[in-house]
Amino acid sequence: MMSLHPKIIDLTLDRVWRLLAAVDNPQDRLPPVIHLAGTNGKGSTQAMLRAGLEGAGQRVHAYTSPHLSRFHERIMLAGKLISEAALTEVLDRCYAANGGENITYFEITTVAGLMAFAETPGDYTLLETGLGGRLDATNVVEKPALTVITPISIDHTQFLGETLTEIAGEKAGILKRGVACVVGPQPDEALEVIEARAARLGCPLFVYGQHWHMWEERGRLIFQDENGLLDLPLPALIGPHQIENAGAAIAALRVLGCDEAACEAAMRDVTWPARMQRLKTGPLVDAAGTAELWLDGGHNPAAGETLAKVLGDLPKRPTHLICGMLNTKDITGYLRPLAQVADSLTAVSIPDEMNTLPAEETAEHARAVGLTAQEAPSVAQALAALVTAEPQARILICGSLYLAGNILRENG
Repeated sequence: MMSLHPKIIDLTLDRVWRLLAAVDNPQDRLPPVIHLAGTNGKGSTQAMLRAGLEGAGQRVHAYTSPHLSRFHERIMLAGKLISEAALTEVLDRCYAANGGENITYFEITTVAGLMAFAETPGDYTLLETGLGGRLDATNVVEKPALTVITPISIDHTQFLGETLTEIAGEKAGILKRGVACVVGPQPDEALEVIEARAARLGCPLFVYGQHWHMWEERGRLIFQDENGLLDLPLPALIGPHQIENAGAAIAALRVLGCDEAACEAAMRDVTWPARMQRLKTGPLVDAAGTAELWLDGGHNPAAGETLAKVLGDLPKRPTHLICGMLNTKDITGYLRPLAQVADSLTAVSIPDEMNTLPAEETAEHARAVGLTAQEAPSVAQALAALVTAEPQARILICGSLYLAGNILRENG
């Protein structure tokens, strides 16, 4: 399949439409679709939505990317990861139907996911965009039940545009005529773009700060919309940014007609690896000894700001970063807020990743924003040096979902 990949990725739906037609248009036979786009938080929001719907007794299909440790994570069928046999079978059919034509890895695997969803009984299908929205391979459902746009910020500028306005235009491309959209907290210029497109298409909007509000109060999540007030547990995912994501998930559940019990399940039962995840078992944890070990896959400036807030709110401990990033990311924008809360950074290259930023360059960028920085050949060696010097430290492995996936595989 990888040999079919075009030499240059051009965002277009032509290849997807061709392959969908060859496999009898599974996008037209899906259980009701909830389509999510956004720069940050769409994965966490989708995970909460899934927990809420499953808490209400619904069978939920979910499509997400990228995967962390196994490709199967991308395709969840009625609450369970797709099996090896089912995945192999549906990919074989896609490969045969494609007839050797150029197609990207994401496009052909998205079509495979849509086939699996169409052929498995379910009550809802959650589709998370991979990149942008307007020309994303998931943007092929004519009439979803609901769309959701989580916070938009600068990322993937080589594909989506240099400004928030341009990027918001791409994300807002998932809006469909007459279909309601839940909108999470947005910069003003992004919200203006979404509202203008919604007005053209007659999409009812449910916008944070206008139609719904959420806040933390005395260790509880308070959500309010025109239907009343909900007093809920805080989300099981850590960090103040998860309050925003929770708000979008609850707003979506309310639009879908779910009750308070479903909203409670969304907060209580959600799991989402490598999003400020405390590692508690495994060989890396054993090697950390009495140090705290955390993992996060955020990789853009907004994620850096969010992580800095999370770390700042935790009980005070010496805090050290082990960081590996891709060479396509704004590393300075990511590290600048973290320099305010971290005591040091150890740079690593991401194993087996062609587009990794070399460790020495990551370290240079870290020093440029005021972080004490050094390099290590591997995460394990970086960890060993840090815990030897400071056994009670808080250590965060961060900078890339690809690095996070590698850690989850290593750590079992």
